[in-house]
Amino acid sequence: MGTVHARSLEPLPMGGPDFGALGEEAELVEVEPEAKQEILENKDVVVQHVHFDGLGRTKDDIIMYEISDVFKAKNLIDVMRKSHEAREKLLRLGIFRQVEVLIDTCQGDDALPNGLDVTFEVTELRRLTGSYNTMVGNNEGSMVLGLKFPNLFGRAEKVTFQFSYGTKETSYGLSFFKPQPGKFERNFSVNLYKVTGQFPWSSLRETDRGISTEFNFPIWKTSHTLKWEGVWRELGCLARTASFSVREESGHSLKSSLSHAMVIDSRNSSILPRRGALLKINQELAGYTGGDVSFLKEDFEFQLNKQLLWDSVFSASLWGGMLVPIGDKPSSIADRFYLGGPTSVRGFSMYSIGPQSEGDYLGGEAYWAGGLHLYTPLPFRPGRGGFGDLFRTHFFLNAGNLCNLNYGDGPRAHLQKLAEYIRWSYGAGIVLRLGNIARLELNYCFPMGVQSGDRFVFYTNFFSSNWFQRLLHFYLVLSERIAVFNFVYSMPV
Repeated sequence: MGTVHARSLEPLPMGGPDFGALGEEAELVEVEPEAKQEILENKDVVVQHVHFDGLGRTKDDIIMYEISDVFKAKNLIDVMRKSHEAREKLLRLGIFRQVEVLIDTCQGDDALPNGLDVTFEVTELRRLTGSYNTMVGNNEGSMVLGLKFPNLFGRAEKVTFQFSYGTKETSYGLSFFKPQPGKFERNFSVNLYKVTGQFPWSSLRETDRGISTEFNFPIWKTSHTLKWEGVWRELGCLARTASFSVREESGHSLKSSLSHAMVIDSRNSSILPRRGALLKINQELAGYTGGDVSFLKEDFEFQLNKQLLWDSVFSASLWGGMLVPIGDKPSSIADRFYLGGPTSVRGFSMYSIGPQSEGDYLGGEAYWAGGLHLYTPLPFRPGRGGFGDLFRTHFFLNAGNLCNLNYGDGPRAHLQKLAEYIRWSYGAGIVLRLGNIARLELNYCFPMGVQSGDRFVFYTNFFSSNWFQRLLHFYLVLSERIAVFNFVYSMPV
């Protein structure tokens, strides 16, 4: 947190009152006790001036929106609080490297006895910043170069370019971001991109070249996003052994879609929340604005967290979604839902539940998944008050199903099909919180309800061999992207 400096309106001398020299011949003078210094916390004050030091290309109007509440402060504590809030708003704009606040008594001919001056000392970001890093994941290494033009026109606009050169694929993205002055949550962005993804569970390779526009805005306690996306998609086989169903999906398609997302998030943390709830609802309509892909897609996510006794946390979550093709053309493998893995039904391999052909998973048009979790401190609380608090014991129960529906049937038939062949799993493990950006889990899973074709990570030869192998799940959750590492641990019985 930045530093907020405040000075008293009437500071006392450092050495106290000056009584002069008291010698033997000095006349003793009765000195009246000095009036007690007035406490400023509850005294009414007026913010007369707000100064900025360090402004360069930033326009005055966007600054005024962020600091306007400082002038409404009525006492010193209120001034300090509103100045800190204004500092946070200025940093949120992403145009300053540093912001410091100085509160002082007002000086000058027009100074009031209770007048204050607030000074913001800022350091603007450079006109051009760059970054270079490497990434390793999904059996691929990449070099990522980034360029950013912050505060391009002086009102917190931002242009970002990112280029990724990998051992297998090359991707790039160019984006323009523009917030509304005074309401940073209400912003507009345009994105131009080319990205390639490899999906080994489906033996599929997808290259997207597209453009999208987004408008974000809050309504009461909800956040909304309206988006239009036009993308040219190229699907191909990842391996020569790809099934005929995947080869049938190969080729080019043009998707133009409108989507809306609503989010209500009252959690205290997105990594390991202790309290609060999350609700996400997404709708996507493709084909109405052009393209050769037409469907209506709905999905939601709900999570509830409750803190219990002994520093334990209970968490319940539920996901669900449905995709309805419009017209006679069936849905694409690139638009369907996938289920299985560490973020949905633990104990199953990544996206390895549901319809499949020759070992390639094709996704489904309807799904649901749920989970119950209990997080507790480590037994005997090692490292309590320090590094040990980053670890939690994790007990979980997951369940879900993925299938295709016959939309000629009624809702009762749909629910019945979703209730058939439920996959579920239970287990326990250890969770490590890596700051506020990632979570690391080591889990021991027991998958149940396994159907023909499902891939799971459990054990082999459990009852028929003197040795058995239990597959431990080890994965990293980072910005909603998952890297899965499987370790086989063998032990004698």
